[in-house]
Amino acid sequence: MALTAHLSFPLLLPCYRHHAHLNPNPNPNPTLSFGRSRIRAVGSGDMLGDFGARDPFPAEVESRFAEKVLGNAGTDHKILIPNLSALSLSQQQCIPLSPFQVPFTADEAQKLLKKVVGWRLLDEEGGLKLQCLWKLRDFKCGVELINRIYEVAEAAGHYPNLHLEQPNQVRAELWTASIGGLSMNDFIVAAKIDEIKTSDLVPKKRIWA
Repeated sequence: MALTAHLSFPLLLPCYRHHAHLNPNPNPNPTLSFGRSRIRAVGSGDMLGDFGARDPFPAEVESRFAEKVLGNAGTDHKILIPNLSALSLSQQQCIPLSPFQVPFTADEAQKLLKKVVGWRLLDEEGGLKLQCLWKLRDFKCGVELINRIYEVAEAAGHYPNLHLEQPNQVRAELWTASIGGLSMNDFIVAAKIDEIKTSDLVPKKRIWA
């Protein structure tokens, strides 16, 4: 019987030296053995990290904790190590791109578009772009939103084109000019911009009696 557990990153697995040993065979999916049970790490080549470890506390050693909590003999516990695709876009970081990198196709961009809110694809002569519009309470709120977007873009190192349009609209466009289209960096920054607080800037909803 196989027991599969999905663990969120970061993954920290205590290493009980008195009860566990690491499989000496080189294997991309290492196995930890506790008593007669086995824990096997499963992941692609795009792993986020390896197991963390600590020495057991004296009380844990005395209680023989590792022998009590794991399953029956021969139970195979699979730990699925998340890869980068498992992280939300807003948690990822922009990376430098080669000018020879091929931009996303329309189909690829459409799939990633589902992971950002309020953005749409523009297919222009210079290539695909992402665009988002905000209706703000007034011109001053538009300036404030642009400042907040700038802070996010500055931290990410990837900048959108920002337009403050009368009387109260902000327009943002993202694309990677060096490759003539969209890259993952554009979607990462779009997702980070989605997390900006705007509730204090948008028009207040009318409540009808």
